[in-house]
Amino acid sequence: MATSSIAPDRPVTSSNRWLQIVLGVACMVAAANIQYAWTLFVPEIQKTFGWDRAAIQVAFTIFVIVQTWLTPIEGYFIDKYGPSKVVMFGGLMTGLAWVVNSYATSLSGFYLGSVIGGIGVGCVYATCINNALKWFPDKRGLAVGLTAGGYGAGSALTILPIAKMIDAGNYSQAFFVFGLIQGAVIIAASIFMRGPKNEEVKFSSKVLQSRRDYTLGEALSTPVFWVMLLMFTCTVTGGLMAVAQLGVIAQDLGVKNFQVNLYFFAMAALPFALMLDRIMNGISRPLFGFISDRIGREKTMFIAFSMEGIGIVALGYFGSNPWAFVILSGIVFLAWGEVYSLFSATAADTFGSKHIGKIYGVLYCAKGLAALFVPVGNILMQATGTWATVLYTVAIMDLIAAFLAIAVLRPMLKQHHAANEARMARAPTLATA
Repeated sequence: MATSSIAPDRPVTSSNRWLQIVLGVACMVAAANIQYAWTLFVPEIQKTFGWDRAAIQVAFTIFVIVQTWLTPIEGYFIDKYGPSKVVMFGGLMTGLAWVVNSYATSLSGFYLGSVIGGIGVGCVYATCINNALKWFPDKRGLAVGLTAGGYGAGSALTILPIAKMIDAGNYSQAFFVFGLIQGAVIIAASIFMRGPKNEEVKFSSKVLQSRRDYTLGEALSTPVFWVMLLMFTCTVTGGLMAVAQLGVIAQDLGVKNFQVNLYFFAMAALPFALMLDRIMNGISRPLFGFISDRIGREKTMFIAFSMEGIGIVALGYFGSNPWAFVILSGIVFLAWGEVYSLFSATAADTFGSKHIGKIYGVLYCAKGLAALFVPVGNILMQATGTWATVLYTVAIMDLIAAFLAIAVLRPMLKQHHAANEARMARAPTLATA
C-alpha cells in the first residue's frame, strides 16, 4: 500500500485554499434550504391538499436518503472529474428540485422533487466537504466545520423571507423564486472551485493522522469504521428528527404562535426558534471542529453528544414553555451540528484523504439510515400522545454515542494509528530485503 501523496514539509498556498473554503461555504449556504426550510412548508402543504402529515414527511425522508446514499457514487465522480463540474451539476439539480415542488399537486410530485433535490444537494455537500478535507489536513476540524457550518446556518439568512412569502399564501412561489436563486449561486461559485496540488497542503502536528491512504474496501474491513458508522447514526437521528418535526412539535406543544418579546423586536416562537437554531447549528460546526483540532476528536465528541442528549431530555420536559422551547432547541442544535465536522475529519485522519470522497460517502450514509426514523417519530407520537417519548428515545441514542466515543472509539483509534506507524516503519526494511 502506497503512503499518502500529501507532502508535510512543503509550503502551503494559503490564499488559494481559503478561497476554496469561501466558495464551498457559499455553495453550502445556497443548498441548505432544501433540508432546513422544509418544516415551514409542511403545514401549508397539508392545509392545501389535506394529506396526512406522515405521508408528506416521506418526502423529507426520500430527500435525505437520496442525498446520503448516493454520496459514495458522487465521491467517484469527484475523484474523476474534479470539484467544479460536480458542484455545477449539483447546483442545477438543487434549483430544479424546488421548481418541481412549486408545480407539484400530488404526493408523487413532491417525492420527485425530493429525489432531484437529494441528488443536487448530495453533489454540492459531498464535494465541498471533500475539498475542505483535502485542502486542510493541518486544520481539518476547522476547515470542514466552516464548510459544513454554511449548510447548517445558511438557511438563517432566508428563513424570514421564505416564512413571510409562505404566510402570504404563496408557498409555491417561495419554492420557485428561492429555487432559482439557490441554483444560480451554486453554479456561479462552482466555476472557481478546484482541488489542491501536492505542494499546497501539509499534515497536522497536533492530531494523529494516517500517512497511509486506505481504499474504500480496506476502510470497510476495519472495525473502527463500523463503530463510527454506529455513532454517526445514533447522533444524527435526534437532529434530523428536530429539523423535520420542529414546526410540528411547536404546534402540538401549543407554542408555535406565541410571541417572544425581546423588547427591541417581537417574533412568533417557531420562526424565532428556527432562526436561532440555524445560527447555533452553523456555529457548532467550526467551533467544535476547532476544539477537536486541539483536544482530539473523541473528547470533543463526548462533550458534544452528552450536551445534545441532556438538551433533548430538557426539551421534552420543558418544551411547552415558549421561552424554554426556543432556548433548548438552540442548545440541541448547537450540540448536534458538529457531527458533520467531527466524523468527516475523523474519517480523513483515520483513512487518509486520497479516497476520502468514497470512504466518507459511505460513512455519511448514516444520515440516510437516521432519516428512516423521521416518519417513525410521527407514528410513535400518535401512539403515545406525546413528543416526550420520541425525544427521550433519541436522547438515549446520543448518550450511548457519547459513551462509545471515549470507551470504544478512542482506544481503537490509538491501536489503528499504532499499527499504521509500525507498518510504515517496516516498509523500508521490506523494500530492501
